[in-house]
Amino acid sequence: MYDARVIVDSISPLRVRLTTMQVTFPRIILPEWNTHRALSRNSQSSRARPLAKTIDDVLADPFIPDEWGRNQSGMQAGSEIDDPHAAEAQWRAALADMVGHAQVLGELGVHKQLVNRLLEPFMWHTVLCTATDWSNLFALRVHPDAQPEIRRAARLALRAYLDSSPRPVGYDQWHLPLLSADELAEARHDPQRWLPVSTGRCARVSYLTHLGTRDPNADVELHDRLLDSRHLSPFEHVARPLHPAEGGADGMSGNFRGWHQYRKDVPFEGDYAAALGLDDLTELLLAA
Repeated sequence: MYDARVIVDSISPLRVRLTTMQVTFPRIILPEWNTHRALSRNSQSSRARPLAKTIDDVLADPFIPDEWGRNQSGMQAGSEIDDPHAAEAQWRAALADMVGHAQVLGELGVHKQLVNRLLEPFMWHTVLCTATDWSNLFALRVHPDAQPEIRRAARLALRAYLDSSPRPVGYDQWHLPLLSADELAEARHDPQRWLPVSTGRCARVSYLTHLGTRDPNADVELHDRLLDSRHLSPFEHVARPLHPAEGGADGMSGNFRGWHQYRKDVPFEGDYAAALGLDDLTELLLAA
């Protein structure tokens, strides 16, 4: 299930590259991946996945470690333990136990936002990442000292990045992840129509809706719901090149260099309280 692929790769008139990748890795390394703040990220949510689907997935294809390093002081494991097969058997036994507990909790009516957490160590996780600056992640996570699972994912992402050739994007055009080739061709002539579509798909980390269809109208509806609720991280993946008058190649928009994030077009994008018109934060406690 390890995978990394470039979704869309763009280069501005000032030669600043913006790349969106979809990377799949074990759920256990997501906290380490999320420490890289140069990346805008959206990924699958444990809160949203139906419990039955989660159980089916972890039983059909669970994450099982490839390396069973020996315990020692420090963060790096030593050489492999003497009996890796016994270790794998224990891991699989833990999976069976957690599935059993999750099923009982589900029967008791406990919400999936809690029950799915029991299964996270055995899940695969797909994340959509967009950035102008990838080098720090690659240098740190491809290093031999990195945990083997994140090192493997980072190596795949680095190879995908090196193998990809960015397409030129003009000042009046946009970097639009998860559009088909035909949709991208249309977007060159009418980009504004496709900003919400791309944003909605970034929120799902997929071309498809949860029903398995490609539906631009549903994407726009999701975009509008996210805008109303100010869940704006999917708006970060969509961007246009910064003009020299806006700072050019060295200008910053959020965590992007040389590109303007669509999120920055939303009033009060960085402060939901201000968007709600709250001057006194105690009002939040009174309303909770």
